[in-house]
Amino acid sequence: MAQRHLDPTDPAATAPPPHPGSASAGTGTGTNATARGDAGAGPRADADTDALVGYLRAQATEFLRALRRHRESGTGAGTAPATGTATGAGTGPGARKGAGAGAGTGTHAGAATRTGTGTHAGANGTYGGPDRAAPPADDVDAARALRRAARRISATLHTFQPLLDAEWAEEMRPELAWLSGTLAMEHAYASRLERLLQALHRLSGSTAFPAPRPVGRSTVTTTVPSVPAAAHPASANRGNLTVGAAKAGALLDRQLTLARTRAHSTALQALGSSRFHAVADKVALLASEVPLSSTGRGAAAAPRPDAAPVDLRPLATAAQERLTDAVAALPLVTAGSPYNAEALVHGLSPDPAPHPQDAPWHQVRLLLRLHRYALEALAGAEAGEADGGVDVRLLAAGEALNRHRDAAEAAAAAAQAARTPRIAPATAYALGVLHADQRHEVEAARYAFQHSWRKEPIRLP
Repeated sequence: MAQRHLDPTDPAATAPPPHPGSASAGTGTGTNATARGDAGAGPRADADTDALVGYLRAQATEFLRALRRHRESGTGAGTAPATGTATGAGTGPGARKGAGAGAGTGTHAGAATRTGTGTHAGANGTYGGPDRAAPPADDVDAARALRRAARRISATLHTFQPLLDAEWAEEMRPELAWLSGTLAMEHAYASRLERLLQALHRLSGSTAFPAPRPVGRSTVTTTVPSVPAAAHPASANRGNLTVGAAKAGALLDRQLTLARTRAHSTALQALGSSRFHAVADKVALLASEVPLSSTGRGAAAAPRPDAAPVDLRPLATAAQERLTDAVAALPLVTAGSPYNAEALVHGLSPDPAPHPQDAPWHQVRLLLRLHRYALEALAGAEAGEADGGVDVRLLAAGEALNRHRDAAEAAAAAAQAARTPRIAPATAYALGVLHADQRHEVEAARYAFQHSWRKEPIRLP
């Protein structure tokens, strides 16, 4: 799923900035949703514009490093030759503790693109031959680091926009969201296929399903382990499910592999486009100079002795308030009851649109990510150590919401496959069982989220 760009005008994502130290709103369950000390506990004493500038520079430097690793890993074994080059950009000051702003003095930070051998080879949507080597792990890690840095820069521009140049921030945020979402699509399709095949294997118990085919340079080849069949003979219904599950697995493999192939081609085109080069150039400049608004510049410059520095905490508290309000609107009481089957409502609806009940949970996931990244900026987190000192409860809640998103999208993929014309009844039945199984996973993720959200905040050492 592509990373959605949060619109400040979205009512679900916008709340008036609260006064510093205001009390927390409850979640509607009789417990305090989040302690007000989260946004102010643990940050450095100088949580002002300098901390924001240092954090943005650190993330921009991490972006450039990941871009360079991504280019260098393209020349490894099992990959096609690269036709572009990438150099570091800017020689300005880098991140804190000696993190440079990239190698070289050029301003262009383009990404390598690939052509020629190793490209699309056949109508089945595979790349290369059957003995093609797995993509190097460094390449996958580099792509993940690119997305990670892009997400953090975009989220920081959203939360602390009043302190930054408004026009520059409004131009950067959609571009970073586009880049992060484009790079995430191929991995999302591969993970979705693996999840569905493993679920079919678990529900069937005897049929071995084909592993996802390797596609491109940023997909990790996975193998579904084979489980021995049960000792007792399967019943008639079980046999039909097994046969249908095998055909359902083949259908899902064809559809999702084709989608993954297209996502891979889209990512390659994006990395070689002028649009991406423009984004990389702007990030390279960000590593040396952060465009600030008049308010931010006044705070970053030498202020008058009687002038109070601009504090980042009110803006971070506003992000926390938006998260708290969104969580309060969730049906946490219902989600706290195991096996409530609420996620299965409208499961037989002919509408191919996603479940409307999932949208508030997806919005909370995005707001929780904004809150976490705001805490990182307050704490002056180093690039590469962004999760250090984060509340364990926030990490657990974020993992539960990630599972919620993955299960919801997998259920939608199963429902979409079941709408394929002229499929066998056993295949349609297996896909229906798979859809119900993934909706139960959605329900379990909601239960895990409300369970972790009600815990007292515990910070990592």
